[in-house]
Amino acid sequence: MIQTLISAISAGTELLFLRGQVPADLEIDSAIPALNGTVRYPLRYGYACVGCVIETGEEKDKDWIGRTVFAFHPHTSHFIASTAQIIPVPGDLTPHQAVFLPNMETAVNLVMDGQPGIGERVAVIGLGVVGLLTVALLARFPLESLLAVDPLPQRRNLALAMGAHVALRPEDLTERATYDLVYEVSGAPVALNTALALTGFAGRIVIGSWYGLKQAPLDLGGAFHRSRIRLLASQVSTVDPRWSGRWDKKRRIDVAWAMLRTVDTERLITHRLPVEEAPAAYRMLEQEPEHTLQVLFEYPSLGSP
Repeated sequence: MIQTLISAISAGTELLFLRGQVPADLEIDSAIPALNGTVRYPLRYGYACVGCVIETGEEKDKDWIGRTVFAFHPHTSHFIASTAQIIPVPGDLTPHQAVFLPNMETAVNLVMDGQPGIGERVAVIGLGVVGLLTVALLARFPLESLLAVDPLPQRRNLALAMGAHVALRPEDLTERATYDLVYEVSGAPVALNTALALTGFAGRIVIGSWYGLKQAPLDLGGAFHRSRIRLLASQVSTVDPRWSGRWDKKRRIDVAWAMLRTVDTERLITHRLPVEEAPAAYRMLEQEPEHTLQVLFEYPSLGSP
C-alpha cells in the first residue's frame, strides 16, 4: 500500500480526457496496469504518483515499508500496487523532482527517436513540460542551432533559460525549410504544417503529440511530395525496435533519473494544490494556459489511510 505524497497532472493528455476528445474504443494505456481497459466515463486518470510505502501483504516485502517510490498510477491518496509496478526513487532526488519521471522519460524517448547529430539545426514546436524538457536535453548536443516555438511568452523565456538559442511565436517564424530535425509536441495537429514548413530536404519530423480526436488539414500537396521528409511517430510506452536489442524500459528509466539530476525542474512548477482543489486545477489548465505549466497535487502528511 502506497500513500501518495505528490502527483503531477500531465496537462496535454489529461485535458484530452477531460474534454472527451479520446476515441471511445481506445485502450486507456495497455502498458500501465493501473490504466487497463477502454475509455468509459467516469474514469480515473493520471500516471505520475510519488508516495511512501506504508504496508505490505508479504513478509518478504517488509523492507519496502518507508521507502519513497514512483508509480504510473492515477491521482489518488492511497493505492495498492505490486512490487513490479513501483520504482524506488533514488535517494538524491526529491519527490518534487521524481514526479517528473514520466515527462523526462518521454523527452529521452523523443531525443532517441530523433537522433540529433553534430552541427544539425533542430526545432521544438510546443513548450509544455515535455517540450521544455526536450529542449533541455537537446541543448546538451553540439547543434548549430536550437529553435523553440510557442505562442506563450512565459514558456519561450523558460526555453531560453533551458538552452534554446532562439524562441519565437509561430507567427514570427521567417526561416523556411532549413531544419534537419523538428519535434512537434504542441498537441495541436495544425502545428504539423509549421513543422513541414521548417523541415529541409530529407529532414525528420518527430511527432510526440497525441491529438486524440483532434484533426487539422495538412499541407501535403505542395513541396512535401518531393521533399523526402520523414514523419516519425514517437510514443514512450514502447522502446523503438532499433534500440530494443540493447535497451529495455529499465535502462531508459535509469537515463531519465540521471537527466532529472541535471535539469532544474523546479522552475517548471507553477502550482502546488491540495488534491481537493482538483476541479480548480483543471479549470486553470483549460482556461489560463498562459499562467499554468506543471500543476502538482499535494496530499496530506503520512498517517493512517
